[in-house]
Amino acid sequence: MPSPIGRLLREWRAARRMSQLDLALEAEVSARHLSCIETGKSKASKDVIGRLADALGMPLRERNVLIRAGGFATEFSETPLITPTLDRMRDAIALILRHQEPYPAFVVSRHWEVLHANDAAMRINHFLMQGRPLRHTNLLHQVFDPEDFRPVIVNWQEVAGRFIRHLHDVVTSVPTDDHSRRLLEELLVYPDVPSHWRSMDASEGITPVLNLVFRSSVGELRFFETMTTFIDPRDVTLEELRIECCFPADEKTAAFCQHLRETSQAAA
Repeated sequence: MPSPIGRLLREWRAARRMSQLDLALEAEVSARHLSCIETGKSKASKDVIGRLADALGMPLRERNVLIRAGGFATEFSETPLITPTLDRMRDAIALILRHQEPYPAFVVSRHWEVLHANDAAMRINHFLMQGRPLRHTNLLHQVFDPEDFRPVIVNWQEVAGRFIRHLHDVVTSVPTDDHSRRLLEELLVYPDVPSHWRSMDASEGITPVLNLVFRSSVGELRFFETMTTFIDPRDVTLEELRIECCFPADEKTAAFCQHLRETSQAAA
């Protein structure tokens, strides 16, 4: 009977389309030893588990699961962002959000929960939604729910399709990410979501950048988006954080964002 670590390794090998020999060569372990680890006949050392995780390109959260399945204590912490240990990182995030003014920026988790947003994002959302609050804290639900932010997005098919491709890619490449699998299923049942998105090829139709076109009372507002992450973090929380920054794609949008800030400051 396969061991817990063996079942995980087989899942990940299948997702990466790697044979036992492929993985053994990449991780610099013998194919026989790997076979024995997968069947439970041999116990992997923590060093070997680390090399296998490296070869499989596993995120830190999934590495911890593999390490636990191998019978060891987890290696990577998951520190809440509010703790003093991450003060400097939290300050860096706040600095990026402030410097993005007067343009929107927000911090999202691995599964697209909006954790923080700058004042510009709040102003733009309030203006586009005509004062109505957003129904969801999850960015993807905001985009897909016709009772939420979706009606504001002119190029909804492009934006939503890109997110669906991303989720398909995650579900395929991270086989143990049940949260992303559930999120994908939840999005696919919203009204008027194309049926072929259930099986779309994640490699097709990706544009170089994410373009966002919003309808508003002053005409269309156009942005493109960039993403910032921490380089080679050793903490699960930091690895899963992303800072999404929106930049104006034309002068009209840039001028309007500046106007909104000035109006807000005058009213304060």
